[in-house]
Amino acid sequence: MNVFYDQDGNGVRDTDEPAVVPNVTVKIGGIEGVSAAGTGRVDLDGVAGGTDPITLTKLPPFYAQGAALSLNVPQTAGVEVYVPAILPIGNNVSGLYMAFGDSITDGDGSYDNNGYRPLLVTKLQAGFNQGAINNQAIGGTRSKNGKNRIDNSLGYVKPAYVLILYGTNDWNDDQCRDAFPCYTVDSLRSMIRSAKARRTLPVISTILPCNTGYDARTPPERNVWVSDMNDLIRPMAKEEGAILVDNYAAFVAQPDFHKLLFDHVHPNDAGYQIMAQEWFKAISRPAVAAAGTDELFAPPKPFTPRPPGSYGAPGWEIGPNEE
Repeated sequence: MNVFYDQDGNGVRDTDEPAVVPNVTVKIGGIEGVSAAGTGRVDLDGVAGGTDPITLTKLPPFYAQGAALSLNVPQTAGVEVYVPAILPIGNNVSGLYMAFGDSITDGDGSYDNNGYRPLLVTKLQAGFNQGAINNQAIGGTRSKNGKNRIDNSLGYVKPAYVLILYGTNDWNDDQCRDAFPCYTVDSLRSMIRSAKARRTLPVISTILPCNTGYDARTPPERNVWVSDMNDLIRPMAKEEGAILVDNYAAFVAQPDFHKLLFDHVHPNDAGYQIMAQEWFKAISRPAVAAAGTDELFAPPKPFTPRPPGSYGAPGWEIGPNEE
């Protein structure tokens, strides 16, 4: 049998429904298996004769079981069983992802200037048999700019998913260093809510670490600021029902994450490879597995903001321009 994405919710795999759903646990009569990437196929051996309902559990985030089905055992030879899964995306475009952020989302620092996007598309098509990305990144923008423009982008693109990565440039604002956490978390929260209001499924990343000491823009305090901000982004994502992609944790888990960066903040090709993998894991695996650790779903730890001026002395800036 095969688990497919039932776009119109009619319980039947129509000819214009090519997408499958990997990593779904399928259970019949006490026997279970997991659907394969690219085909959605699952083979269950040892199911007792008779008629049993087909149950889908541990689906990728946002998916739910579609129309109820039962399986007659033994099956008729040569007859494929297609099990529907559904997504709550309304009239948005199936399989379309909107990349939303600043120059990191735009791909600065990568060989082809496309960053993680084509790498992620390859993974989506291999896993779900469907996937395209519309790029709505604008370099140099801050999270408050993203908050103000996301509705226009969502209305124009109508994506099934939005991939949000914002906050890197907020460090350049005096307010965000001196009055932490300034507007960053509230702006990200607003973006998630805008997406949900349009029935677009929100996936949000932590802020990447910077290349400490690369130049005057990356004092050690900057990565302290990034880490503290991410400690607020993680529980906020859970509160708002977004899927978290902890790209920060994936980078700092490397023996020397600085080797993943092209310059002061932009990843190189190796860094973008890691980002594509982390986005895909979060999108394609059941929720707890996608997070990589149950601790991400535990109650947030108490957070005490640092006093004003803790993130760097005034006057370190090299100029007024954003990154």
